[in-house]
Order: sequence, then C-alpha cells, then structure tokens
Amino acid sequence: MGDWGFLSKLLDKVQSHSTSIGKVWLTVLLIFRIMVLGAGVDKVWGDEQSGMVCNIKTPGCKNVCYNKAFPISHTRFWVLQILFVSLPTLIYLGYVMNVIHKENKMRQKLQNQAEKRGLKLPKYTDDNGKLRYKGNLLYVYVTCILVTILFEAAFIVGQYYLYGFMMTPRLECSGDPCPRHTVECFMSRPTEKTIFIIFMLVVGCVSLFLNVAEIFYLIGRASVYRKHPPISPADEHKPFTTETFC
Repeated sequence: MGDWGFLSKLLDKVQSHSTSIGKVWLTVLLIFRIMVLGAGVDKVWGDEQSGMVCNIKTPGCKNVCYNKAFPISHTRFWVLQILFVSLPTLIYLGYVMNVIHKENKMRQKLQNQAEKRGLKLPKYTDDNGKLRYKGNLLYVYVTCILVTILFEAAFIVGQYYLYGFMMTPRLECSGDPCPRHTVECFMSRPTEKTIFIIFMLVVGCVSLFLNVAEIFYLIGRASVYRKHPPISPADEHKPFTTETFC
C-alpha cells in the first residue's frame, strides 16, 4: 500500500520523548497496524471490484453495486485512520524538538557566561536531556493524546456505520443502470477479509485503551508530584511546579 518508511522513522523518533505507555502505543501502531497493512492486507484485498461477481452483466451495474456497498475501500479507510491518529503525535514531535533546541541553546549560554544571574534556565529538560512533563509541554502532550482518542473513536464508529465488522459474502443492490429487480453480487474470500477486519478493529481498540490509560497515568503522576514534590537543596526556596518525567 505504498512506502511507510518515512512515517515509521518519524514515529520512531517519538519513542524517546514518550512515556512508557506511549512507547507501547507506538509499538502497536508501527508493528500491528503499519507493518500488517503494508505487508499483508493489501495482498488479501487486491482489486476488490474485479474479484466481485454479480449475477448480471449490465454495463455499469457492478460499479454501482460496489460503490453502494463500499464508499471507500477498507484498505484506504485504514490508511486514513493511521494517518489521522499519527498526526497529533507528529505535531507533538515537532513541538518537542523545538523545545529541546531552545533549551540546548540556553545551556550553551550558561556554559559560556560566568555570570549566570538573570539568565533563563532550562525548564523542560534536565542535564541528561530527559523531558520533564510540566507546564505547556504537559498541556501539549495531553491535548495530542485527547485528539488521538477522538480520531480513533471516530474511525471505529465510522467503520461500523460504513461497513459493519463483517465482510458479507452476498450483496444486494438495485438502481440505475441495474435492472428493476434486485441484483446479487458475491465477494471473494469473505472469511479471510472478515478476519483482517476484526484484527484491525481489535488493534484499534487496544490503541484507544492505551491512549486512555496514558491520560490517567499522567494525571496520577501529576497528583503524586503535587503531594510529594521532589525538592533538591538548591530548589528549597523556589516555588513548586508540578512535573512528570517520561
């Protein structure tokens, strides 16, 4: 279904800037969705319309029946689903890379100047480059997860209303240019396609569950740091800010 290499490389970069649950979500996305879609699903579906057999040879009738049954093919629907659920993550990656770049420049200024009073200190990363989830960074991360949840749920509901979750072996349709009586068409390999439909549905539900779990994980971590803030001797007199480490 095309080359997924570029998207996979971008998503792989997000791994080092995600929580532990976020890393599991990315693994599910890369292995069980992108790799399966690229390696197996396209071969199973192929050209669905040419594999469909109808009990009438009226020109254009087969096209009309296929279009009514499948406004968009399953494979293209899943490609759109992957692109949409990946989009918030890619936006988060761009934001994180910008934050890291700015804070690295701050550290260079701190190292080059002997007098550090009045200089801004890095807020979102420590000396090892580890992210601290707080402030705007935490809000952006949570917002991206919430948008991903909305996209994921919308595509699952959309798939149900477009096709259902089973590949029906026999389709019935009528209307121009088909004759007035009902035309019957038969799909190729309906059982094999149903297995892939259910598999992709389960993977989508697992991804949705991981996104929701990550929201609760971040809320839990933030509440723990709010109750028991890690205070270093140098920060004893500084105002406390809730932060969550990835």
